[in-house]
Amino acid sequence: MSNPRDVPYETTHLIRDACLCLHVQRAARALSRLFDEALRPVGLTSGQFSLLNALNRPAPPSIAPVAQLLAMDRTTLTAALKPLERDGLVAIARDPEDRRNRLLRLTDKGREVLASAVPIWRDVHGAIENGMVEIAPDALRGALKGLSRPTPTGTVRG
Repeated sequence: MSNPRDVPYETTHLIRDACLCLHVQRAARALSRLFDEALRPVGLTSGQFSLLNALNRPAPPSIAPVAQLLAMDRTTLTAALKPLERDGLVAIARDPEDRRNRLLRLTDKGREVLASAVPIWRDVHGAIENGMVEIAPDALRGALKGLSRPTPTGTVRG
């Protein structure tokens, strides 16, 4: 006799085959590995590339808008910044207008590394898009943006 709290094995297959979260996680891990490998020659991971790119702005942003763009909480972003700051790619300074805020900016070295990484990103990204046959890249981007768009309360949809 089976336990009423057991999940039928058929349900495991249903989730394996249909779960959007699982499929997005698997795709994200595969893409991250691909970009991590490609960006290794310039000393970046895919996450670090995204973070440096998020800091490439005319004026240094504070932590909150960068965290929102990258869908990270502030604590996780702060931890991700530490190795970039240690390696001299990012500078973190107090906001002179609000001492509680910290402003983030790319250093000259950070701009150089980002500039050397962008052609790698373009090549890999282009190859991925060119290989997509079942869905148009713009349609996929639109669907993913719709899922990750913050709600008015600041939480993420989906």
